[in-house]
Amino acid sequence: MSMNFKRRLPIPKEIREELPLSAEMQAKKPEFDAEVTGALTGTNGKILVVVGPCSADREDAVLEYVTRLAKLRESVSDKIVLVPRVYTNKPRTKGTGYKGILHNPDPAKPDDLLEGIKALRHLHLRVIEESGMFTADEMLYPENHQFLHDLLSYVAVGARSTENQGHRLVASGVSVPVGMKNPTGGSLDVMLNSIYAAQQSQTFIYRNWEVETSGNPLAHAVLRGRIGSDGRPHANYHYEHLEHLANAYNTTDFANPAVIVDCNHDNSAKRPLEQMRICNEVLDSVARSKVIAGLFRGFMIESYLEDGAQDVSGSVFGKSITDPCLGWEKTSHLIMGIADRL
Repeated sequence: MSMNFKRRLPIPKEIREELPLSAEMQAKKPEFDAEVTGALTGTNGKILVVVGPCSADREDAVLEYVTRLAKLRESVSDKIVLVPRVYTNKPRTKGTGYKGILHNPDPAKPDDLLEGIKALRHLHLRVIEESGMFTADEMLYPENHQFLHDLLSYVAVGARSTENQGHRLVASGVSVPVGMKNPTGGSLDVMLNSIYAAQQSQTFIYRNWEVETSGNPLAHAVLRGRIGSDGRPHANYHYEHLEHLANAYNTTDFANPAVIVDCNHDNSAKRPLEQMRICNEVLDSVARSKVIAGLFRGFMIESYLEDGAQDVSGSVFGKSITDPCLGWEKTSHLIMGIADRL
């Protein structure tokens, strides 16, 4: 066994200087961030919907998707804050296969991490500049957050990462909302401990620096379902799950208690069309309970141009090469329906 150091890669500052955000969009980001924060804290009367492909696998298809999303945003902006999901890293349960644009800028070719760090920033920049919306990405690798930190308005910490100390510490220094998913086993205690840690001031080593953070009061819960001891997916978005989480949140001193419901993954058993039903059931629960309504802040939806998924070598434009997604027509109908119910 060995570790082969192949080549030195540019540091994040060098990549940000090579691929800068325009001055115009820099000036617009605080306003967009404030909209996201207002939805997360419940102060602007809107909900947050983080929506987009399971994995942002190719720039042209993602740009077509967000162009449509930007038009849809005009119709629902009085009730919904839309954040395009541009996930450039793909966690793999067994560590093999397609790992996202960071590893594979061209899914058909071998890993190229130098081109990958440029490709992921270039994609986020184009989405922002061409749609006017700032983006969400998963913090799969905490040390890579600095490649994108000036572009993101929402950060997710995945089910496999929530219990990791490094993710919790770095999340405490992120300046935008960070959604902490429940782990794959479903433990709410693990998720709440992660949220609590991210909300505290922390001191740690990061990219060879001793850093101190002020804590992130916008760290919050994301329910994404779980895998049971029977090896099968089990949902955790039902009325009783939301009520239980609300009660658990109230037992500890958290800032801005909030939950986002991830409508795919183990909540839908990766059946993407179920996301439409799940959204409506959650909104029913919100309507029935003031306690749940006080905690609920929005949805995550996996959506692309075409329904379903295809093999990584597939040729269908805008069809996921990872988890199955909801197609655009159904997505548009769903989001408009959510807005009508609000």
